Amino acid sequence: MTRPHDLPWEEYEKTLQPHEKPTLIGSPATPDHHWRLRLAYGVVGLLVAITGNLGNAVVTANIQSLAGHLGVTTTEAAWLPVVFIMTNACMNLILVKFRQQYGLQPFTRIILGIFVPVSIANVFVTSFESELVTRAVAGICGAGMSTLGFLYIIQAFPAAHRLKGLIVGIGLSSFAVPIARIVSTHLLDIGDWQGLNLSQLGLALLSLAGIFALRLPPSQRIDAYQPLDFLTFALFAPGIALLCAVLGLGRYVWWTEATWIGWALIGSILLLATAMIIEFYRKRPLIDLRFLGGGDLIRLILAILLLRVVLSEQTSGSVGFLQQMGLGLEQMRPLFWVVLIAMMAGTATSALTLNMAKLYKPIAIALALIAVGAYIDSHATSLTRPVNLYFSQALLAFASALFIGPALMIGITQVLTRAPQNLVSFIVTFSVIQNVGSLAGTALVGSIETIREKFHSSQIAETVNMGDPATVLRLQQLGGAYARVQNDQILRSGDGVSLLTQQITTQAHVLAYNDVFLLIALAAAAGCLWTTFVHFRPRIKAHRAAAREAAEAAASAH
Repeated sequence: MTRPHDLPWEEYEKTLQPHEKPTLIGSPATPDHHWRLRLAYGVVGLLVAITGNLGNAVVTANIQSLAGHLGVTTTEAAWLPVVFIMTNACMNLILVKFRQQYGLQPFTRIILGIFVPVSIANVFVTSFESELVTRAVAGICGAGMSTLGFLYIIQAFPAAHRLKGLIVGIGLSSFAVPIARIVSTHLLDIGDWQGLNLSQLGLALLSLAGIFALRLPPSQRIDAYQPLDFLTFALFAPGIALLCAVLGLGRYVWWTEATWIGWALIGSILLLATAMIIEFYRKRPLIDLRFLGGGDLIRLILAILLLRVVLSEQTSGSVGFLQQMGLGLEQMRPLFWVVLIAMMAGTATSALTLNMAKLYKPIAIALALIAVGAYIDSHATSLTRPVNLYFSQALLAFASALFIGPALMIGITQVLTRAPQNLVSFIVTFSVIQNVGSLAGTALVGSIETIREKFHSSQIAETVNMGDPATVLRLQQLGGAYARVQNDQILRSGDGVSLLTQQITTQAHVLAYNDVFLLIALAAAAGCLWTTFVHFRPRIKAHRAAAREAAEAAASAH
């Protein structure tokens, strides 16, 4: 049945069956579409979801190349993905209520009305400062584009399989990272950053055409905003931004060396604490701290944070290791194909095996797979290449897609059954934990690797004895590599010492990354045991209660 989408909500609602009405205010209705229309919604949703996250994934994957293009240092260029996350992390605090109060069409027009000009600006950006601004605005648009992609994907599934659509919609955003690493080197070879930005503009225009050609069904509106919401946002957003800056840049400028890191952390704590105090005493809070402070949700938040941290083994650990061994993205492309296929398989598995009664089970399995994959990687050597990491990285990619859907479903289930009005609180918390957890994981991996590399370098250097015949022979062999171009024996000896130092540093990095991978494996294993206990705890309590009742019944019978 075709229904005009421009009808007022009160009239449109009368045409809907009970199962077609939106579950949440601000979300579109989900009428029974023809299969061709479902397919079209799925294609548009996939395009929009990937487009919204691809730009930042490309910047993150090619940060050194972008630093050279803009004429800045790697530390300065590291601000670009951090600025994106700064604005992206907390935008749902405002965007969810915007949809509830003003509807989907204004939301869609504003997001696309900003995203396309930003994509055009990227083509003509020539300075670091202007790139920072476009990255910040792209973070705002990315949050909206991810939501739009998710809402379109939901339309592609019939009522009986809508929860599977939710899992797929959530999982799509993670596909942008391996896709960016697969295609970006090709595009950079064709047209440098100008060609890469033109391709992103093309995707933005395709998304614009798709969304205007295929509109979402209408949604119910309510008066959602309250004046204090804007005060909370004015405190919460800069607090999160400062925290992201600390986590994103701390390992580059080093935590104890840059004074601004300490001041930014203090400012973040003060702003966030003030926002939380205001929210705690509000009658209708934007972020319900009492609800989020429940035991089940705290355990869920900790599980999500742990998973985001340990999954940094893939996003920064293994890639950083291979780059340290001298490999570029071009040589790692087959590995990223493996990662992408494994993510798709994990998303499909999560959707097809979804069991609302056992949502902690896939999270425990994901942590177990991460522990196995990280443990395998902890045996890397200086000869390890992408082909040696296919299996372990496939395990991690599969796990990353397997956990996110059930984790979100645990939170949504608790919100809908206990306090539907706290949907905004949970969505904001989930978004912040995902973004901040990812930054925290990258910061942790990078910092531990740096510390352990210094340790192993000193340990190895202490074992090198310049008077040892084996060391002298090794220096002669290394210096001999310059024999054809360097006639001076003293200078060749200096070159040999330099090469030996490089080899010591390389081996120290290998050992440091192995330490990091092993630490991640242990953390994931501990998390798996904890999550398994949480999964079985209700059964243990029920078994004990049944045994106690049986004992009491037997006692009363005598």
